[in-house]
Amino acid sequence: MKPKERNTKRLSPLSPNGKAAEQKGTRAVMSALKAIHSAASPDSMEPEDLERQRRGQELLGRLVAPMLGMSWEPFDLQGMPAAWARPERGHDKRRVILYCHGGGYTSGNLGYARILAAKLANATGWEVLAFEYRLAPEHPYPAPLEDAVKAWDYLMHLGYGARDVVVAGDSAGGNLALVLTMHLREAGRLLPRRLVLLSPWTDMTASGRSYEERREADPMLTLDYIKAVRGVYAPGMDLSDPMLSPLFGNLRHLPPVLIQAGTNEILLSDSIRLRDRLVQAGTPCRLEVWPDMWHVFQMFPMKRAARAMEHIAQFLVELD
Repeated sequence: MKPKERNTKRLSPLSPNGKAAEQKGTRAVMSALKAIHSAASPDSMEPEDLERQRRGQELLGRLVAPMLGMSWEPFDLQGMPAAWARPERGHDKRRVILYCHGGGYTSGNLGYARILAAKLANATGWEVLAFEYRLAPEHPYPAPLEDAVKAWDYLMHLGYGARDVVVAGDSAGGNLALVLTMHLREAGRLLPRRLVLLSPWTDMTASGRSYEERREADPMLTLDYIKAVRGVYAPGMDLSDPMLSPLFGNLRHLPPVLIQAGTNEILLSDSIRLRDRLVQAGTPCRLEVWPDMWHVFQMFPMKRAARAMEHIAQFLVELD
């Protein structure tokens, strides 16, 4: 068996009846997300369009986040909005997840982060710290990385050890989670226990085959959108810089990584190629490719999203 096969888990598709039920259950959320990204101008970086996206994401998070049995505790983290998602049941307080939300580095906020933060807390029984990093175009690179380091340092100040922390992120947040970990390594600091990356954006050059091959299948993202957000996040910069595209960086001596992606997303190559390079670098990595799923499907209220969260919890336990 080839190494790339050994480190990839392809999930079985649902039965026709089960698939139909899931499609019905996710239709409303999909419509809401499309409305947020504005079907007429998904690649617009105009202030009014970005503000509409950000407000819509905040509302979506409040409507969709599964908060039954959870507490959501916003607070000010040295001038940066942050929040704890905590299971109300008895839970393991020794470990914590630092969660980096997605949104192309141009949108996303605490309300939006609330969805996956709550799901991660519920699945693992761990407390999750979410933070609202500064966004482009108002605050391009390296502002989000600086804010992620601030959140990391806050956890260290609370008394957590690096090995007590799992860093997770989706989409651009997956990029940030990986870049944060590489930054800590280069600074000679201790690294998080594990990395969990959901549909991570790892290649800002968009050189993977899926950007074209999955163009028609992807219901969420377009290449025009990718070009627009990278243009305001890293204006005039070399997009192959590892702090922008960690796919091209040194991936040695990183903690074990779980990557989840869907077959129907243009960023699929970002996940596959990252897995290949991690394995080549000797970093333990598991890639799960979910059939017929789209970008960051884990946030949707459906059975396969719940299964994906269960796999995350299992990954953390198995490697404990």
